[in-house]
Amino acid sequence: METLQFKTNINCSNCVAKVSPFLNQDDSIDQWKVDTNNPDKILSVEGEELDSEAIIKTVEKAGFNAQLS
Repeated sequence: METLQFKTNINCSNCVAKVSPFLNQDDSIDQWKVDTNNPDKILSVEGEELDSEAIIKTVEKAGFNAQLS
């Protein structure tokens, strides 16, 4: 299993709720979480054969920014 981490602007539980349906639709993602207590709002994504660019685009579709950390 692979883990990727991204700096985001997903900063509260409402933001997590907005991005959830988008990330949950990605079949390559087994599990994900956002550490909203971290100043960089780190999104950790676990799965097989993850595509960082696709994950960034998925987060952007939800209205947020992400970059590999």
